[in-house]
Amino acid sequence: MKEKLDSSSPTGILEDYFRSSGSESTSSGEPKPPAFWHGIFKLLRSKSSKPVSKLHPLSVLKLSKRLSNSMRESLHLHFRFDSNVSSFNSPWKNFTLRDLQAATNYFSHENLIGKGGYAEVYRGCLKNGQVVAIKTLTRGKLEENIGDFLLELGIMAHVNHPNTAKLIGYGIQGLKEKLEWDIRYKIAIGTAKGLRYLHQGCQRRIIHRDIKAANILLTEDFEPQICDFGLAKWLPKQWTHHIVSKFEGTFGYLPPEYLSHGIVDEKTDVFAFGVLLLELVTGRRALDYSQQSLVLWAKPLLKKNNVREVVDPFITNYNSRQMNLVLLSASLCIQHSSIRRPCMSQVVQILTGDLSYVRGTRKIQIPFLRKAFREELMRAEQPRLRDVLLEHS
Repeated sequence: MKEKLDSSSPTGILEDYFRSSGSESTSSGEPKPPAFWHGIFKLLRSKSSKPVSKLHPLSVLKLSKRLSNSMRESLHLHFRFDSNVSSFNSPWKNFTLRDLQAATNYFSHENLIGKGGYAEVYRGCLKNGQVVAIKTLTRGKLEENIGDFLLELGIMAHVNHPNTAKLIGYGIQGLKEKLEWDIRYKIAIGTAKGLRYLHQGCQRRIIHRDIKAANILLTEDFEPQICDFGLAKWLPKQWTHHIVSKFEGTFGYLPPEYLSHGIVDEKTDVFAFGVLLLELVTGRRALDYSQQSLVLWAKPLLKKNNVREVVDPFITNYNSRQMNLVLLSASLCIQHSSIRRPCMSQVVQILTGDLSYVRGTRKIQIPFLRKAFREELMRAEQPRLRDVLLEHS
């Protein structure tokens, strides 16, 4: 016997509403499974075209959310596709990301009118001139967000009064997109080259001081562009570093020497870039919602060469050598001692496959390097060893 759907649950409230509004999706007469909404989400999502914008921050692109096995099973059970919803006709408009970006000027801070623990509300103006409030989910676990969203949607579906807000539509697409590995790799190399230019290509050295995902804009073809120079400093040629007394920057990207002594130099950006590389590979934030550091989480896994656990499960068919090069670069950049970190020109070399820096530096103590590139380094060492033997013979 099938369990009766709880009318007080998010799915039950919405299903009850669609039954009462004469939706064709209830024509079968049989009780709907709790999976009712997956089909609707899939149907609505398929109607929206992929947005194309001039520039979008890397931080709003979905590098993915890791799901535990139990969560995946739960989502599979509750959002299994139901063919009966294929005839569903929504009384609300389905907005694309491009629609919402145009209405809010790309969710600009000037249009932010409210902020809560798990959502933000923006003022927007649609193409027809209608002024609307747009609520976006920003925090919380995936299953909690879905449940809260469905519950609120179900309640608003029953509300119709001049003194209550009226629901006119929604956007299933969200603010985030998944990035394939080749795009992430392109972002890594492009950002590294941009930093190399700031550190070595300008007439005077520039330390950005706030390298993070939100400050990397992407063009239509996903070419990265470093932005927001609000914290940047010139570093005169004769100076080795700055000492700053005022704390500025973003937690999760700041190196130990800055937190302890206020030291700012090129290695400040190198450390932050290493964190950015970890974000690109793992799909995690520099600091998650429980304030856990991505660096502290990743270091033990890299030490064990546990690439499978580190890599974002949504990345498929990635190039193993490219992945190892990025993880090696990240491992070098996030070293505790700034002296042991490479400069950005050396990082660019590593990312593009040139290991001459690590071959020529015997002081590097990176377990990931020894394990991931053991054979390659051994092949490179053999000719040098033969030359040494010939010199002594």
